[in-house]
Amino acid sequence: MVQCATNSVRVVILISGRGTNMQALVRAVQDEHLPIEILAILSNRADAGGLAWARAQGLPTRILAHRDYENRAAFDAALQAWLDDLAPDFILLAGFMRVLGPDLANRFAGRIINIHPSLLPAFPGLHTHAQALAQGVQWHGCSVHFVTPVLDHGPIIAQGVIPVLADDTPDTLAARLLPVEHAIYVQVLRWLAQGRVCLRDDGRVQITGQPHRAWLEATQYSPEPHDSI
Repeated sequence: MVQCATNSVRVVILISGRGTNMQALVRAVQDEHLPIEILAILSNRADAGGLAWARAQGLPTRILAHRDYENRAAFDAALQAWLDDLAPDFILLAGFMRVLGPDLANRFAGRIINIHPSLLPAFPGLHTHAQALAQGVQWHGCSVHFVTPVLDHGPIIAQGVIPVLADDTPDTLAARLLPVEHAIYVQVLRWLAQGRVCLRDDGRVQITGQPHRAWLEATQYSPEPHDSI
């Protein structure tokens, strides 16, 4: 059976830092009047810059500091209890720098969505921009995907792609990729609001209407690839 999002979508957003992807999602909901209710913004860090921004938008916030718990399992149990109480349709990870354990991932299977700064399955984990440059890839990007117990290996919903320039550093690559991250995560949010995102029993993602699921940054694209770096 295909399980699809509904047209009345309740979400929570999890962050760990400044939350620029969270901000892009919230602005899209506000500016486009999307039929999405943001139940709360949660962070595992009290000093996360995105919390102050969220409060300024009148959004409920919650701090669940992972350092207050003895181990990952205890933190996951507390997070699960909080999520169960809110009962969101989707849990959107937007720079949430905690690996969710298998019990939590399975509890909300098909309902947790993450954005990762690489073209998965390439470069899971941390330091993705440095990894991309070290491998000499010509294209880099980001992926919005469903979360599974295997880190950064869930079914891919959409991807954004940028060319790697000859003089790129990890910092410049990250800076050019960030607006692409915002663009594709907001697009996925629109699909959720429209009830178009489906996770099939075979583990593949289906988007009703077959829209483009890759966003290409064309502003600096040249059809002639540069030499390997």
